[in-house]
Amino acid sequence: MADEERIVVEIGFDGGQIMGARLTSASADELEQALSGDKDGALTLDADDGRYTLPLGRIVYVKRFAREAPLGFASDS
Repeated sequence: MADEERIVVEIGFDGGQIMGARLTSASADELEQALSGDKDGALTLDADDGRYTLPLGRIVYVKRFAREAPLGFASDS
């Protein structure tokens, strides 16, 4: 799991709270799957900074960030 790609997600809850987390790609997929079905209950995910238990019925959006692009300039010469 240490060399697995990490995905940065932002999760918005009703009431305006927003949290960010770095998840494995599998955990980010699991979150999206849980939200596409019945939103009863909770989902527990392991992130880089700890374990989160999320109430599915309170989540209003999930933003999955694209992979970071390298900074700098490229030269064709």
